Amino acid sequence: MKIGVEVLLTDERRRLQGKRIGLVTNMTGVDHKLVSTIDLLYEDEELELSALFAPEHGIRGDEEAGKHIDTFTDERTSLPVYSLYGKSKKPAPEVLKEIDVMLLDLQDVGSRYYTYIYTMAHVMQACGEQGVPMLILDRPNPIGGQQVEGNYLETKTASSFLNQFPIPNRHGMTIGELALLFVHKYGLKCDTDVIPMDGWKRHMYFDDTGRIWVPPSPNTTGLHMCLLYPGTCLIEGLNVSEGRGTAFPFEYVGAPFLDGYRLAQAFNSRKLPGVIARPASFIPSQQKHAGKLCSGVQLHVIDRHTFEALHAGLVLMEAIMETALDDVHFLKNGVGTYSIDHLARTNEVRNHVLTGTVDTFWQKCVAEAESFQKISSRYYLYS
Repeated sequence: MKIGVEVLLTDERRRLQGKRIGLVTNMTGVDHKLVSTIDLLYEDEELELSALFAPEHGIRGDEEAGKHIDTFTDERTSLPVYSLYGKSKKPAPEVLKEIDVMLLDLQDVGSRYYTYIYTMAHVMQACGEQGVPMLILDRPNPIGGQQVEGNYLETKTASSFLNQFPIPNRHGMTIGELALLFVHKYGLKCDTDVIPMDGWKRHMYFDDTGRIWVPPSPNTTGLHMCLLYPGTCLIEGLNVSEGRGTAFPFEYVGAPFLDGYRLAQAFNSRKLPGVIARPASFIPSQQKHAGKLCSGVQLHVIDRHTFEALHAGLVLMEAIMETALDDVHFLKNGVGTYSIDHLARTNEVRNHVLTGTVDTFWQKCVAEAESFQKISSRYYLYS
């Protein structure tokens, strides 16, 4: 299997020759030998890499989630690195005047909460305004391209960085397919093309590809985390730790006021397909309850083909409310955080969690996911 950057440099090199190249990437931009896309372009004597652009977590992945980063010079190449996660999330017009073509090579995780797809959208918008064409170097969706979960219709909540476009919690698309959706369905104006992968199929999970997993951010530890993330990311909207700063982020969920055994029992009593909760204790090293002993659960996916991440996340929140109603509460928007309404694209989740009726919302999600897939399938690049 070849990913987009490998196809570009072997079969489509003419598209870069004689042009000043801008590159949006980070530590996930590597080939099958783990050589970075930065180095592949910079060390190629026939190509002119002119500038680098860094998403959340920085160009080398050394920044915490939600932390704004500044523009700096890359030590290895001496190229300027322009931040796309600082005061502005778009490349400045004067910077784009020095670029003839913009490349994007980022590993997505398959969920609408992840900021890289919105960084891509902001760059596309800026490039469209300045007449700079953009090439998306496609990469696998680590949790496959067949299963879609969640609500997607327009929300009545305020807009935010995480809900620019109506897509479900688990969208089932590659980052290149999303770019085509943004342009052709949602009207994002940019001269955009995708360099597809060679050999990827929709049924493939990341461990089917033979590639080495490079974490796109400090808390994206691997496939198991990515499978759970479309559901357990909703925990960010509660005063409960989602396991950031542990060995198992988004697998661990807990707080000092929770009883892990009661929570596991309440969750497992629902007999959801493909997942089991185990009582667990952990101490997060960052963000909510940092340095404090938390009791809660670790979710274990035992059958990824029947597992429904969003359903599991909704039931887990309902179980948390059931077992610790006096201590748990919803959080407001803050620096680097989003409320449950923004994460869910609706205030319905809040209401259903409080009333113990999340299955009603889940059934709505099933219908909306089917509706979205009829739209999104028009932009599929892979069988």
